[in-house]
Amino acid sequence: MISYKKLWKLLIDRDLSKKDLAGLAELSQYTINKLNNSGTVTTETLTKICVALNCDIGDICEVVIP
Repeated sequence: MISYKKLWKLLIDRDLSKKDLAGLAELSQYTINKLNNSGTVTTETLTKICVALNCDIGDICEVVIP
């Protein structure tokens, strides 16, 4: 399972909202909801987020082994 807790913490640290992220990375509300629910998103989506936030993929998500 993929966890996006790092992404939400990064947004808080940068004083950004999920709506801000959607605008910066050109993501739909549907994609934001999928991320919020630890859903599956494409690597293209993850790349857009990394470019928008100027960070590495490891800064926004991690694999969680149950």
